[in-house]
Amino acid sequence: MNLPPTVTPRAFSRLAEIAAITGQAKPLRVAVEGGGCSGFQYQIKLDEPAQGDLVLEGAGGKVLIDEVSLPLLAGAVIDFTEELIGARFVVQNPNATASCGCGVSFSM
Repeated sequence: MNLPPTVTPRAFSRLAEIAAITGQAKPLRVAVEGGGCSGFQYQIKLDEPAQGDLVLEGAGGKVLIDEVSLPLLAGAVIDFTEELIGARFVVQNPNATASCGCGVSFSM
């Protein structure tokens, strides 16, 4: 059985901050699509829940993962990072065999 993805407290905290700033508590959708320079790419955006989504909840935030992306994100950790080049949600995916420099595209 595949482990479900997990979300760090830091990522949930950032979602709560975004909701407080915007006045909207939209969930974060993390999906995998074909494309990018390595074959697959992450799609990360604020979105509405859809039927069949896995909903991960914590600290006032929600993360959505669709049924098609779920096997590709098995065991992944969704986090939020702040670096000199900017702040962003990141996916640490144990299923990725390689990734490109941007961190958005990967191969399996």
